[in-house]
Amino acid sequence: MKFSSNDFKTSQNTYYNNHTHTQQETITDINAFVKRTYQLLAGSLIAGGVGAYVGLGFVQNMINPVSGSLTFVYWGAVILEFILLFGLFAAKNKTPLNLVLLFAFTFMSGFTLSPTLAFFISKNMGYVIGEAFVLSAVAFFGLTIFAMNTKRDFTTMGKMLFITLIVLVVASLLNIFLQLPMLQLAIASVGAILFSFFILYDTQNIIRGNVSSEIEAAVALYLDFLNLFVSLLQILGFLNNEE
Repeated sequence: MKFSSNDFKTSQNTYYNNHTHTQQETITDINAFVKRTYQLLAGSLIAGGVGAYVGLGFVQNMINPVSGSLTFVYWGAVILEFILLFGLFAAKNKTPLNLVLLFAFTFMSGFTLSPTLAFFISKNMGYVIGEAFVLSAVAFFGLTIFAMNTKRDFTTMGKMLFITLIVLVVASLLNIFLQLPMLQLAIASVGAILFSFFILYDTQNIIRGNVSSEIEAAVALYLDFLNLFVSLLQILGFLNNEE
């Protein structure tokens, strides 16, 4: 049996055509995954906004009018929020249960944020809420575009970001008892930087196909946006506080 150079060319062309076709399918799959993720993120932000609006009507039940402390209604809502989050990750691949849990969780996250929003409104600083949201949206959009176009790899920062997050949580819990304004400002400032890097980290993991579920990806980005918003809200609140 004789082989000609044309036989090898045919084999090579078949290999390259199949390889190119596989690459195109992979890119198409990732693009569809990213599109669905951001659609879910948009829906989550709407659900969170509705939750915050509804929560403002229940603030009087979540805050003790005498002592100003948070009531069992608030802490019950927080516990429900965490139950929904854990349930969401457990059922992230079970449609349509995962969608129900996603929007229920994001609704409750807005609901539990309402006492903070009510505080700013009561201090005639409702405009700060709008400023913080706009800044968060602009920062999120800018960081997303940067993460998608930069050659720098942020997916290797996971361990460092997680350690910083643990330190931030511990400091936040400590300041619940200390009630130090400057410490809270420092926590909020570090939080704004930290969750900006989380946006870069999560975005690159999503566009590189490192996340297995659109639900998981949407929740990660939603929490990044929410925590960036809360951090900027605290910073702006501190800067605009005339007391």
